[in-house]
Amino acid sequence: MQTTDKTAKEIFNDVMANPQRVPFGFGNKAVLVNVDPQKAYTRTDLFKTAYETDPKQLEYTNQLARGFREKGWPVVWTHVAFLDSAEDAGVWGTRTDTPDSLQNIKYGSERAEFDERCEIDRSRDVIYTKRMPSAFFETPLQSLLVWHQVDTVIITGGSTSGCIRATAVESLSRGYRTIVPIECVADKHESYHYANLTDLHLKYADVLPVANVLEWLSGNA
Repeated sequence: MQTTDKTAKEIFNDVMANPQRVPFGFGNKAVLVNVDPQKAYTRTDLFKTAYETDPKQLEYTNQLARGFREKGWPVVWTHVAFLDSAEDAGVWGTRTDTPDSLQNIKYGSERAEFDERCEIDRSRDVIYTKRMPSAFFETPLQSLLVWHQVDTVIITGGSTSGCIRATAVESLSRGYRTIVPIECVADKHESYHYANLTDLHLKYADVLPVANVLEWLSGNA
């Protein structure tokens, strides 16, 4: 095992500066999967479970969503919510039991609501409630992607070390080119954030500046 005195952010910057890495690249058609941009995780003024990395994260996400809709490509929003009994959280909901605990994000609660800054077109965007880290797990996402014949999955939201990572790994495992725009994902601590971006970039996804994704989106017929 290699050791270093560098921070996770410094290691990430070193990896991103390495021109030898071969990207998976974009395909012909993409889906935008916005993972859990809900108040429990975005409203730092309301909930201690929330976090912010780039203050313009949701602005960039909305910009991507508008571009996808213009092309008629699918836009997906997921959020986490559980029954009052929390039985649908399974073992994931057993480690703590406080008002801020995961399993206490209840259906209809403020914590389960999407952030007001999210521009969701409820007449055509797809909304899934998920109960586990990956946006694919026990949701209809795979069927949606097959129907739309997409080959590329672009992932935004949070957290980088949790649901983003889980969704990206499962996306690659299902054969999709997987893209993570840097400014569009966030985590509680920069160490977790950058360590997981590094690992995702080296193994499972193309981690790119959102400007690169928007440039591809605008130039893709």
